[in-house]
Amino acid sequence: MWMFIVRHIMETLESWISPDWAMPQDRVGLMIGSPERPVQHVLIALDVTEEVVKEAVDTKAGLIIAHHSPLFHPASHLRTDTPEGRMFKELLGHDIAVYVMHTNFDVAPGGMNDLLAERLGLRQVKVLKETWREKLYKLSVFVPLEARDQVFMAIGDAGAGHLGNYSHCTFQAEGTGTFWPREGAMPTIGAVGELTRVPEVRLETIVPERKLQKVIRAMLAAHPYEEVAYDLYALANEGEALGLGRIGELASEVTLSEFAEMVKERLDLQGMRVVGAADQKVRRVAVLGGSGAQFMEEAWSMGADVFVTGDIDYHEAMWAASRSLALIDAGHHIERVMKARVKSYLTDAYRSSSYPLSISVAERERDPFRFML
Repeated sequence: MWMFIVRHIMETLESWISPDWAMPQDRVGLMIGSPERPVQHVLIALDVTEEVVKEAVDTKAGLIIAHHSPLFHPASHLRTDTPEGRMFKELLGHDIAVYVMHTNFDVAPGGMNDLLAERLGLRQVKVLKETWREKLYKLSVFVPLEARDQVFMAIGDAGAGHLGNYSHCTFQAEGTGTFWPREGAMPTIGAVGELTRVPEVRLETIVPERKLQKVIRAMLAAHPYEEVAYDLYALANEGEALGLGRIGELASEVTLSEFAEMVKERLDLQGMRVVGAADQKVRRVAVLGGSGAQFMEEAWSMGADVFVTGDIDYHEAMWAASRSLALIDAGHHIERVMKARVKSYLTDAYRSSSYPLSISVAERERDPFRFML
C-alpha cells in the first residue's frame, strides 16, 4: 500500500518555506532520520525535548516538525545518561525523523513574524530587517490553441503570474509553431516524416524561484505535446523582500499599558517585562519572534514606538530606554504560534489525499519561565 514518506512532506514544506531563506550558519531541514521513512502521523512542536519525544512515541509519530533544532549547537559527546542523550536515544530507537524550519520560517511570507504581526493587529506591515531578495524568472511556453486554457490555469494555480494582489498574470501572443516528427516520435498533432504547422500561443509569465519547479511540473503535466518547447530567463527585476521582524501601525494610538495588556491577551501570556512609562503613547509597533534585541536599532531607526520581542538583557533595555523606545519582552515562547500555522498548511495541502496522514501539535511542551508577582 502506498504511504507518505518523510520526503513527500519535506517537498510540500519546501515549496512553501525554502531552506535557502535561512540565515547563515542556521541549521534547517532534515536533522534526524531518513527521507524514505514511512509516515502516518506528524507532530509539530516549537522545541524537541524529552517530553515532546515521549509524546511523539505515544502518538506513533514518524516525523516531528520543529522550529528549533535539537542539533543547533554541535555535540561534543552523546551520553545516554543526560536529558539530551536520552532524547536522541528515543528518537533513533523509535526511528522518528526530525525536520526543522527556523529562520527560514521567521522570514517567510505568512511565517513567524507575519503571524505575530497579525495577532497584534498591525496594519501597513513591512519587513524590519531585509535578509533575502527572491530571484524571479520569466517563463515562456508555446501551446497549441486548443490547450491554451488548461496550461494557463495549471501554471497560474501552481504559483506563476502572481503580482501583488493579482494572480494568473500572463501575456499571450498567437503565431505558428513548426515541427517535423522524426522516426520514434509519437506526435499529438501531425505525423512522423511530415512537416507540421500548428496555430500556437506564446504564453509568458513571471515565476518566483521558490515556485519554479512546481510551475514547470504543472506545465508539463497540462501540456499535450510529447516534447514541450519552453524558455526560462533569469530576470534582473527584484523579487519579494524577505527578512526578520515586522513593523506596522495599530488602528489607533494607545498607551503602553493598554498595548501591553493587549499583547498579554492576544499572545496568551502569563506575564511579560516592559520598558517605558505606562502612559507613553504607542502606535507604530515592531515585532520579532525569538531573540530580537540585536535588531533594536532597526526598530528605533524605523520609528517604532515599541518593540515586542524576547530575551532582552539589562544593557539592551537601558539602551532602548535612553531613546524612548518602549520594549515588551514577551519571551521566546511566543513563537509557539507556528504550530497551528504549520498544521493548517499541511492539512490544506493534503485535504484531498486518499492516503492516511494525521497531524497534531505538541501539547506537552511548556514555557520554562513562570512569573511571580
